[in-house]
Parts: sequence; structure tokens; C-alpha cells
Amino acid sequence: MANSTATPGKALATVGPAGRNSPEVLSKKKLQDLVREIDPNEQLDEDVEEMLLQIADDFIESVVTAACQLARHRKSNTLEVKDVQLHLERQWNMWIPGYGSDEIRPFKKACTTEAHKQRMALIRKTTKK
Repeated sequence: MANSTATPGKALATVGPAGRNSPEVLSKKKLQDLVREIDPNEQLDEDVEEMLLQIADDFIESVVTAACQLARHRKSNTLEVKDVQLHLERQWNMWIPGYGSDEIRPFKKACTTEAHKQRMALIRKTTKK
């Protein structure tokens, strides 16, 4: 069983396997299930699993930290969904469906450069031959 630790100003955290000091949002089992869902024949190495779990933990920690800063900026002691949403939208260009406002988000079409247009025209020209 994991040990729980809490310090003033910090969230409750658990020390899980491999000594990671964070609540397990993504476990090895969940990661393996996700990989099997994408490709049933794929198997991840132990090192790759650990790296992906660490990346996920780091991402979650950075998002929560930034969202807490937004909540503090609003002069609030409560972290709300809108704080997390704002950070994900502004920093990661991510929208989580089913949370927050019901307004339809405008689709931002990627800006194409002139060089890209020329390359695409050349590709179309060569494929027509």
C-alpha cells in the first residue's frame, strides 16, 4: 500500500512504486491498457513505460501549478475547472470536451506559408503525370 504525505501548502501525495511522489493518475496498468487499445500487438519496454509515466506526471504537475497561479490571480483560494481550461487552451491549444462553457469553439485553420503552397503545387503537379 502507498504511503500518504502532506505538507502545508502542498497537495496530498502518495509515494507509489518506483518512488514517484505523486498521486497516480496514470498507472502502468492503465498505460498498458491504453497501448493495447491502440495496438493489441504492441508491448512497451519497462524503461519506456517509466518515461511515459514520468512525462504524464510532469505534465499534470505543470498544468495544476499554472492553473493554481491563475486561481490566485483571480484572488481565489479554490482551483476551478475554468482555471485548468484556460491554461490548457492558451498554453497547449487543448480543449476538453464536456467541461465548461457550451459555446462552440471556432476552428482555427492552420496558417499555410507560401513555401508550403509551392511544395504542395509541385507535389500535385508530379502526381498528375
